[in-house]
Amino acid sequence: MDRDETIEFAKKYLEDLLAFFEVNVDIEITVSEDIIEASIPSTEFNSILIGRSAETLRSLQYLLSTTLRNHDAEVSRVNIDIADYKKQRAEKIAERAREWIENVRKTGDSHVASLNAADRRVVHQLASEYDDIQTFSEGEGRERKIIIAQRSS
Repeated sequence: MDRDETIEFAKKYLEDLLAFFEVNVDIEITVSEDIIEASIPSTEFNSILIGRSAETLRSLQYLLSTTLRNHDAEVSRVNIDIADYKKQRAEKIAERAREWIENVRKTGDSHVASLNAADRRVVHQLASEYDDIQTFSEGEGRERKIIIAQRSS
């Protein structure tokens, strides 16, 4: 599938999947940096579609991504956001990360946090704005952690 066919397929696939939950909405799909960005508007089913700790949301992404790969789609990386849940979460993580960074700057002590991959990415991006701060991840799988530290001179 070429890019346009992939976008149409992803939109139809998600709309059909959501129709199973009796959610009939118009999904906005864009592609940026070879990632399909799907935005699902707010409905009365947000909590069901997002799920505890966003597990259902991640499952929806996995289903769509796997289906796209199985159909040899040009783009198969997927990011789905429901009712701006991810956007709001990223803003909260960034706010916490600023506090962690300021604490590292004051005390000189590194900060270690257990975060999922998406949240770690937010912290890495935010920390890149600081010349005196560096971040790195250690560990494997669910045990992976992010470390915020002062950059050595």
